[in-house]
Amino acid sequence: MNVSPKLLKGGIVLIDAQTSAVQRVIALQYNPESLSRSLQIQASGEGGDRSEALRLTGPPVETIRIEVELDATDRLDEGDSTASEVGIHPQLAALETLVYPLSGRLEQNNQLAAAGTIEILPMEAPLALFVFGRTRVVPVRLTELTVTEEAFDTALNPIRAKVGLGLRVLTVDDVGFDHKAGSLFMSYLQQKEGLAARNSGGTIGSLGLAAIP
Repeated sequence: MNVSPKLLKGGIVLIDAQTSAVQRVIALQYNPESLSRSLQIQASGEGGDRSEALRLTGPPVETIRIEVELDATDRLDEGDSTASEVGIHPQLAALETLVYPLSGRLEQNNQLAAAGTIEILPMEAPLALFVFGRTRVVPVRLTELTVTEEAFDTALNPIRAKVGLGLRVLTVDDVGFDHKAGSLFMSYLQQKEGLAARNSGGTIGSLGLAAIP
């Protein structure tokens, strides 16, 4: 009997950067149909110095963009009480709170400011990991989030929406080698190098050359 392989879900995992403890997992309801990535090369030969033309100054700045679809139709048909009461608000809130500081921390900072504290440190969010298969576990910072709500129930709860996510990969240039995000980035890079080594490549003959001129 043929057994279909289990379909993995993409998603975002929030961890404590100090302890690596998982704080929250946001699994995507549907995997996106496409994923776009751009890599901005960091090179030192831009100023015209010929000795620097082939030098890389660090890892490229990699950005990832995906569009996530949320739909409560099936759960409404199944009589799901949460979907019936608030639609897809919980799923939207799980993504949107990635870019909000905790309300408790805001209140704490407000109390410190009212007490005359001279310096209040900016609030540090948990470390976000974009997970899209076992070979792609990437530390990221969310740079963009857009929400298009497309259908509503009678109480105006959204029941279908598309969410656009822009993510920037954190590298050792951003956080250093000692930070958890730095070690995860190095694992990501080493994974790429291992996959590149498995590429069969080609020969210069396949390119129509007998030798390099």
